[in-house]
Amino acid sequence: MRVFNYRKIGERMWDSEILGLVSAIHREAGKQELFLKQRPQELEKLVAIAKVQSTEASNAIEGIITTDLRIRRLVENKTAPKNRDEAEIAGYRDVLSIIHENYEAIPLSKNYILQLHKVLYGHLNNPMAGRIKNVQNYISVSYTHGETKTLFTPVAPFETEDVLERICEEYNRAVGNMELEPLLAVPIFIHDFLCIHPFNDGNGRMSRLLTTLLLYRNGFYVGKYISLEAKINKHKDLYYDALQESQYGWHEGEEDFLPFVKYLLGVILSAYKDFEERFEIVEKKLPAKEMVRKAILNKIGYFNKQDIRELCPSLSTSSLEGSLRALVAEGFIRREGKGKGTRYLRSD
Repeated sequence: MRVFNYRKIGERMWDSEILGLVSAIHREAGKQELFLKQRPQELEKLVAIAKVQSTEASNAIEGIITTDLRIRRLVENKTAPKNRDEAEIAGYRDVLSIIHENYEAIPLSKNYILQLHKVLYGHLNNPMAGRIKNVQNYISVSYTHGETKTLFTPVAPFETEDVLERICEEYNRAVGNMELEPLLAVPIFIHDFLCIHPFNDGNGRMSRLLTTLLLYRNGFYVGKYISLEAKINKHKDLYYDALQESQYGWHEGEEDFLPFVKYLLGVILSAYKDFEERFEIVEKKLPAKEMVRKAILNKIGYFNKQDIRELCPSLSTSSLEGSLRALVAEGFIRREGKGKGTRYLRSD
């Protein structure tokens, strides 16, 4: 059976890229604390938007979708799910809300993970909700010509409960005894969790929820304001590539987890950078057009409406579109294309 030793991982020599990412994230986390003290009310708007984006993106990665309007209404708890996809989306919303509101009281343990998984399927009649898998699962890829290839075989069902318990214990011991930097322990735990694949369904979404939980418990709150799930979904091929590259030799304890660690640290740092950009835009109460102008000054090359919406989350769609039209008429930006293909470029 696979052996886990996070203390030994902590004793290894880390390359300069990893150390640089960890150091940069700690700096950004310190800056965020100052931002939060300065403008707490304005930043609450970012929380509501990040919840919607996180719920939408994490489910979209798994092919679970609905309309933008339905997503917002579901996340705001203003409507009931109408189908299976919406029931799964509502379950994700519920777990994310629990983590946001109670992360300090949710220790990492097998039993708590099972409880969160049960909540994830709380709107569905799923007999395996909150229960360890009862069939062997596989991580595979399907090609356009119909062939399916198994990339990785997770832990067998009869071993899963014990192995899941051991990685929780190993994480808690290593972080609690300061044997491993938390920013390294989190991606290593998440990678082990994904290799175990403890549930028949919902493993990917649970891994992203646990990432948020563990970051919060270690004082890294960026996911509350900037959706980590949306960043993963935007370039999910990189996510799957890093995961696959790090899985080789996992059962023998010979895997190279660095690609996945670097990937996840890169996502976290990118989210902190986005937070700083958005804070600079919302810290002063500017008219909509000037807020959009300030956001555009942060863009290099072509950009679209969604790029600006991410930087100006407090603006309504009509205010954003009106501001873009006004800036085009003013000559500050140029517009190219039509409909969904519309993009913009600064005139300078």
